Amino acid sequence: MSNEEFNRWILSKAKLILTIVAVVLLITVFNPFVTVGSGERGIIKTWGAVSDNVLGEGLHTITPISQSVQIIDIRTTKHEVKAQAYSKDLQTVDMTIALNYHPKAETVNKLFQEIGMDYETRIIDPAIQEAAKATVAQFTAQELVEQRAKVKDETKNQLTQRLNNKFLVIDDFSIVNFDFSDIYEKAIEQKQVAQQDALKAENKLKQVQFEAEQIVATAKANAEAIRISSEAITQQGGKDYVQLQAIQKWDGKLPSSMIPNAVVPFIDLNK
Repeated sequence: MSNEEFNRWILSKAKLILTIVAVVLLITVFNPFVTVGSGERGIIKTWGAVSDNVLGEGLHTITPISQSVQIIDIRTTKHEVKAQAYSKDLQTVDMTIALNYHPKAETVNKLFQEIGMDYETRIIDPAIQEAAKATVAQFTAQELVEQRAKVKDETKNQLTQRLNNKFLVIDDFSIVNFDFSDIYEKAIEQKQVAQQDALKAENKLKQVQFEAEQIVATAKANAEAIRISSEAITQQGGKDYVQLQAIQKWDGKLPSSMIPNAVVPFIDLNK
């Protein structure tokens, strides 16, 4: 191979390499391909204007330079927010609220166009705050604790009215916890202690009353027994009956000494 032929070969190889590099650069800079992943949607922007078409999952082509794609996740997202409200009896209530939601796939372009990507901050957080305040104001602090399920349902209804629009769907909702002021919690603790003490006192009183009733019942039973015995004695000969009872209990021994003029037991000389 002559030098001239070798130079032509080198030149052709260099052109091929430059062509490949140029094509790669063009594809990289002016990429006409876009991939929308699982659980995502693509919002097409043409010279910045949002298109009416929404890209589904998969590989798509767009016009380089003039068009770009904004990817938005439509899977269920868990969002926790802290809210503060005042109960019906003017107690401060701190709440932690957990919301599971997802954007509607068919309207993500309008969500992006009208609200933007910071829609959690702009519409979700304020809606949760408003729903919490509107609900808590309907209950006393004690009712918030005792009727937690009802409070949750009412808060969810309030939130649904504000968020279940053309952009978002509420999947689940829960109130993680209620926190009250230290003063109120101390008062609740003292009230519980007082209730327990009152219950103990009530139980003690019932016990005393029961014991007193038992004593009265025993006394009445004894009095009735005496009355029946007395009537039996009278009906069965009075003194003779008493003496008969004594004879039945005698052990058969006479006294070893006698008091002057005393009678021998069970011997009535008049008879």
